[in-house]
Amino acid sequence: CGRGPGGCRGGRTDMALRCAASLAAGRQPRGPRREGTVRWSSAAKASAVKINEKASREKILTLESMNPQVKAVEYAVRGPIVLKAGEIEKELRKGIKKPFTEVIKANIGDAHAMGQRPITFLRQVVALCTYPNLLDSPSFPEDAKKRARRILQGCGGNSLGSYTASQGINCIREDVASYIERRDGGVPADPDNIYLTTGASDGISAILKILISGGGKSRTGVMIPIPQYPLYSAAISELDAIQVNYYLDEENCWALNVNELRRALNEAKAYCNPKVLCIINPGNPTGQVQNRKCIEDVIHFAWEEKLFLLADEVYQDNVYSEGCQFHSFKKILYEMGPEYYNNVELASFHSTSKGYMGECGYRGGYMEVINLHPEIKGQLVKLLSVRLCPPVSGQAAMDIVVNPPVPGEESYAQFIKEKESVLNNLAKKAKLTEDMFNKIPGVHCNPLQGAMYAFPRIFIPSKAIEEAKAHKMAPDMFYCMKLLEETGICVVPGSGFGQREGTYHFRMTILPPVEKLKTLLEKVKDFHIKFLEKYA
Repeated sequence: CGRGPGGCRGGRTDMALRCAASLAAGRQPRGPRREGTVRWSSAAKASAVKINEKASREKILTLESMNPQVKAVEYAVRGPIVLKAGEIEKELRKGIKKPFTEVIKANIGDAHAMGQRPITFLRQVVALCTYPNLLDSPSFPEDAKKRARRILQGCGGNSLGSYTASQGINCIREDVASYIERRDGGVPADPDNIYLTTGASDGISAILKILISGGGKSRTGVMIPIPQYPLYSAAISELDAIQVNYYLDEENCWALNVNELRRALNEAKAYCNPKVLCIINPGNPTGQVQNRKCIEDVIHFAWEEKLFLLADEVYQDNVYSEGCQFHSFKKILYEMGPEYYNNVELASFHSTSKGYMGECGYRGGYMEVINLHPEIKGQLVKLLSVRLCPPVSGQAAMDIVVNPPVPGEESYAQFIKEKESVLNNLAKKAKLTEDMFNKIPGVHCNPLQGAMYAFPRIFIPSKAIEEAKAHKMAPDMFYCMKLLEETGICVVPGSGFGQREGTYHFRMTILPPVEKLKTLLEKVKDFHIKFLEKYA
């Protein structure tokens, strides 16, 4: 630098900073290279530490400065009890002794993690799309190759690695529309009303984002069922909207009562502007399947009160009880006549994650939105374009859900065998779970008509409630934490989904293999009896 052998003027400061870093790390600073022992005066050390303190400033992002709406978000399905389960798993791997040898995560509907085998045809098509060289392989059936070629032709550069249109690949949206028409007995579906999404969750969040507006008493209110899937309460918190609870009727198999909808709506009008009504059918976590009359009543209520309907129908393939049948809101709306069908705004959602597929990791889904204002349609596409496009492999997986093998194609026999095996097995496990829970004193479980969860009501003695309060826990969180610590079974407390005051529940998936499910239920039974004896 031309300043003599000492170099730049900043050399001393640089040396002091190096010294500070060494002191902070517990090392003796080296100082200039010279013969003999390096000695630092106490004044030099103090100066170096002072510089280091100045370099370490307060964090910009803290719990106090972060977005308060994000801090308010809660998602019980992956909440504190799941974190505790993860800690216990680590302890087991280290060889720490527990009264059990494994943690059974019955907290989430993750089919493949629980041992369900993938549907062969779906995986074949996605594999062919991912590595097109396989299209020349004789190991893959022609009907799978035909679908893969069609999907790849809709991708830029014939590659799954390219971006797609924000609304999704056009030919897949066409297949979704055809699927909806077949499902609903010929009710027309327009591909332009189909939006491919990153799982159903992405679509639900996007629609809520575009619906919520206003401030004070004019802030948008969103009506959700209680119990609910925590995605809804989390999205409402994040968007700073107003949650409006309506309660499902536990004494009547978790039925939806329009009188309860009216009560919730009228009370909410005093403090917000309710304009969205969310329905989960089949229910999560409650497993009920709504009958046609109920859906008609809900649609009439939405039409009468000018509410935007959201129909979460991701479990539409999961119906088990005799006498129960899935009816889409779109189909019933159409059959109620043009006064309803041309006016009620409806968004319906489906996913690759549930049903018989269980392909949670692909994050494939779609939403169909009808009667949307043309200008709002443009706004929705703009909003979706910010995330560019849904995962393209997920779009391909969604295509196979809506465009599976048909009779006469070579893969049909294997496909239908695998599909029916999964659904029959789930039906068997639903009945098994209901029956075993209802044999446990102090536990009541409504029929599991659909979906893939049980939501039993549990009796918690007052002594246990007091101990839960002492630990600053909800009583059912206390119960579920004890269940985890003593048996290794991870379930989600009902308070994470919402429940009537003074009632307690937990949600448990029915996805484990039958023998493991039986073991799990026996462990719950033994735990519950001991719990009642301890806190009686």
